[in-house]
Amino acid sequence: MIKKLLATTALVAFATTSTMTIAQAAEVEGPEVKWNVSLWGKKRAFTAGFEKLAELVSAKTDGKFTMTLHYGAALSKSRENLDGISVGAFEAAMTCNFYHPKKNAALMVLTMPFLPMSGWDDNRKIRDAVYAHPAIVKEHAQWNAMLYMSSYLPQYEFLGKGEPPMKLEDWKGKTVRAGGGVGKAMKVMGATPTSSTATEVYTGVQQGTMDAASFPFTYSHVAYKIHEVTDWFTANLSPGTSDCPLVFSKSAFDGLPEQYQKLLMDVKDEAAKAQIQAYIDIDKVNLPMLEGKLKKVTYTEEQLSAFRAAAGKPVIDAWIKENEGKFDAKGLVELVYSTVGRKYE
Repeated sequence: MIKKLLATTALVAFATTSTMTIAQAAEVEGPEVKWNVSLWGKKRAFTAGFEKLAELVSAKTDGKFTMTLHYGAALSKSRENLDGISVGAFEAAMTCNFYHPKKNAALMVLTMPFLPMSGWDDNRKIRDAVYAHPAIVKEHAQWNAMLYMSSYLPQYEFLGKGEPPMKLEDWKGKTVRAGGGVGKAMKVMGATPTSSTATEVYTGVQQGTMDAASFPFTYSHVAYKIHEVTDWFTANLSPGTSDCPLVFSKSAFDGLPEQYQKLLMDVKDEAAKAQIQAYIDIDKVNLPMLEGKLKKVTYTEEQLSAFRAAAGKPVIDAWIKENEGKFDAKGLVELVYSTVGRKYE
């Protein structure tokens, strides 16, 4: 009886152990691979998609493939992440197109003012389509980089200090943090744009070297505590946005086993959805706080139409002309519009 009981116990233990082994088995088998990812700033809504990516990759390989996220520019300055990718200093990095416009001139199309990103679906469709354009692929290949996923930034708004610009002409003479096409649009309004990095803005506004700062609204202003040193915010100016992708080292990606390459592509949709949801969730917290603390500046449709007429198509047309012969600038602009069923005219 004792022998029979011991045998039964052993069988149950074996079955339990086997079940646990199966439950813990990786969905994707492969060797140990460790990637370093260069980021700047702290963990925030902006990094949510990349955090989800790292989580998924590790979970599905049972910890064999790990992506370590290095915050606070620990591996590289924000403006130098493409350089780091090019020399193999790390395997992945966040970049922002207007931090180094000459390095990614074609990607600057996503900074053009008033692009038709009226909702999150259009935002994602447009960025994904642009990433696949041959001109974008080619210019990043020069840096040994491949664009993986956008951070799908929301529309920009301004937070500012001092007298609020209640009318469009009130922007004249103000120094504003605005890069790329958004900066050019504000220049048409008489403002002086500067493309300071995100981490430089708080001090700039606090010390009075800039009057207002445009950031993806609302997450970025609050993440960098700009609301602590400002008096007002624009609620519906929406002059445009920029693009800050997660890029991979092309050689690092090409060196992965095929199953890991496929895994990265398979989980991209889930990571992108997590990124967008993070913005939606943080707005629910930030917007009421900003409305309670700062003066809200809202423009009439007549004022916005005048802004778009003066600083929209003229700025885009000038960008197309400036880049004629360098890459298919017009084709990129037309792609942005056609992706969401619109025509650029």
